[in-house]
Amino acid sequence: MLRRSSLLAVVGVLLITAGCTNKKSVNPLANVGSKQPDKVLFDKAMDAMKHNRFDVARMTLQTLINTYPDSEFIARSKLAVGDSWYAEGGTASLAQAEQEYRDFETFFPNMPEAAEAQLKIANIQYQQMEKSDRDYTHAKRAEDEYRNLVMQYPDNPKLVKEGKLRLLEVQEVLADREFNIGKFYFIRQSYPASIARLQTLVEKYPLYSRADEALYYLGQDYESQITQLRARPVCKAFNTPPGCVGGETTKAKVLDELTKQAAAAYSQIITRYPVMERGDDAKKRLAALHQPIPRPTKAAVAQNRAEEESRREANTLDRLMGVVKKGPDTSTAAKVGEPTLVDPTPVSANQLAGETMRRALGAPAGEHGLSLETVKSGAPGPNDPAPRSDAPQPAASADPFARPATSAADPNELKPTAADPNELKPGGPPDPNELKPSVDTQSTASSAAAAPPVQVNEIQQGQSPSGDNATSSSSSTSNLASDQDISTSKKKKKKGLKKVLSF
Repeated sequence: MLRRSSLLAVVGVLLITAGCTNKKSVNPLANVGSKQPDKVLFDKAMDAMKHNRFDVARMTLQTLINTYPDSEFIARSKLAVGDSWYAEGGTASLAQAEQEYRDFETFFPNMPEAAEAQLKIANIQYQQMEKSDRDYTHAKRAEDEYRNLVMQYPDNPKLVKEGKLRLLEVQEVLADREFNIGKFYFIRQSYPASIARLQTLVEKYPLYSRADEALYYLGQDYESQITQLRARPVCKAFNTPPGCVGGETTKAKVLDELTKQAAAAYSQIITRYPVMERGDDAKKRLAALHQPIPRPTKAAVAQNRAEEESRREANTLDRLMGVVKKGPDTSTAAKVGEPTLVDPTPVSANQLAGETMRRALGAPAGEHGLSLETVKSGAPGPNDPAPRSDAPQPAASADPFARPATSAADPNELKPTAADPNELKPGGPPDPNELKPSVDTQSTASSAAAAPPVQVNEIQQGQSPSGDNATSSSSSTSNLASDQDISTSKKKKKKGLKKVLSF
């Protein structure tokens, strides 16, 4: 009995000891329930980044990269190193993050995360942008990086859409810079430089919020050149007096070309930006220049209306923060439309100024061309001696292009013949025997009063046009927008105190 009690006590102690232990009995060969060491390091680094311990996270990630180069977490670890620098912020940290993201694109170009790395590279430049009147280095680099994202990773629609929206904001800042420079040149009366800036602006950034204003200043530049050209005198000699124009004909021709260029700028406001505020001013200027006023299409009105409705007007808080904020205000950027991905050829101010001066001066007086004339051609005769370099040269004449005197006339030369006495000449006396048609006075009067014959293809009054031409003309007319469509689409102007107070 005592032995049985002691045995039960020993078994109970063993059961209690086995129940208190927390170790699992696992098979080490099967490796069931254990964790991979590279996964442990990666989770530890992610936890450190979550608690803003970026140095600890980077050291853990570097340990993972150096210790387990064949791990499946290598790509994610390299991207996480760039994310740690990106989340830390600061100029130096952002530079390090950009380098890490570029290394990731180099080593893993085919991974889906490569597009994310390119987007973050562009966002780094976007965060460091300054206002349009300050240094534009980061804005220009941000434009290039967003373009690379759109063109290199078109298979990622989500990131491409985000990149296009940011690209429109960046291009709004760059366009505003070009506009301010062009306006400055216009105020300083440097019209070729202003034309070069504004023309490049409207071609490169058509979605700019003040594109109508840029086109209006462009037309004003051409009109100012017209005023300057009219005040210049006509040249008495080449460029005498200085600043003169070649002649009245040349002057009229250049004035006509400048007028057409100004009209083209004003017409583009009406046809491309009919909803914006400068549309009425453009019509007035076209009427003053005696140029036809175009009418926009309904599609152009709808497109411009959508662009204007997508813009957000800056509120009072945005204006107040803009005073102390380093970055630019991008609230006026369009949210619809495709940004420009390839830059057009920029307009050169020096080329414009030189071309205008050449057109104003015209061709110089006199003939300054050179011509060559062969005095004697053909092979030498059978009895002529071979030409020698030491042969005496003929005496030079006053005219270097004079023909040598020939001893005998050419027998095949055509000579004018004597006048024929029987040749009919106009203006002679009328022939009395000439037959003349008899004209009836009454029939002449009746034929004059009769209406002309009706043409087959002529559209009579009161009839509707038919055929392909009529259909195309009616369809083109129906596509044009009416004045009511344009007026209802325009933005409301400021009223009351909003005209005086900027806030």
